[in-house]
Amino acid sequence: MGYSVYNVFFSYSLILSFIMASPFSFLQQAAQAIDALNEFIGRSVSWLTLAMVLITFSIVGLRYLFDLSWVSLQESIVYMHSLVFMLGAAYALKHDAHVRVDIVYQRCTSMVQAWIDFFGTLLLLLPVAGFILWSSWEYVADSWAITEGSRNSGGLPLVFLLKSCLLLMSGLLILQGVSLLISKLNVIVMAAAKHG
Repeated sequence: MGYSVYNVFFSYSLILSFIMASPFSFLQQAAQAIDALNEFIGRSVSWLTLAMVLITFSIVGLRYLFDLSWVSLQESIVYMHSLVFMLGAAYALKHDAHVRVDIVYQRCTSMVQAWIDFFGTLLLLLPVAGFILWSSWEYVADSWAITEGSRNSGGLPLVFLLKSCLLLMSGLLILQGVSLLISKLNVIVMAAAKHG
């Protein structure tokens, strides 16, 4: 009466399906909270794209009509652009709007797609986001230590805050990766229990 790999996998699948089946499961609640956080942040920073357009229009109008320009106004566009991309990355991941090579993925079943997403998140997304977090920590800390500002005269004195977005971006991506792992694990376990 030896256990095969299938029996062990099936046993784990049943245990995980019991844990994941409850709508009040801690993991599912955590995933929902992470999704809600990234949804809020993504929708909030998306308004900065409108602000960028309006400020760019203002800069051009002021420069060509009145021969006026302010470095801080021009730098504000760079700050907003950075915020949109760095804080919106987890939002894009949540909505599956990130760049993906769909040569094989789109032809796969939902179960295979869940496995690809699970291992892609576990082996690629989380290590890369963790590396960005780890490698940028000292860079950001050094910037905070001197409260780094703009190198341009009249520029915004907030470079240290802008660099902090590196930590926020990687932290939000790690959180969204955890949420993605939970949701894909749920898909895998439910499919295994259904077919088991």
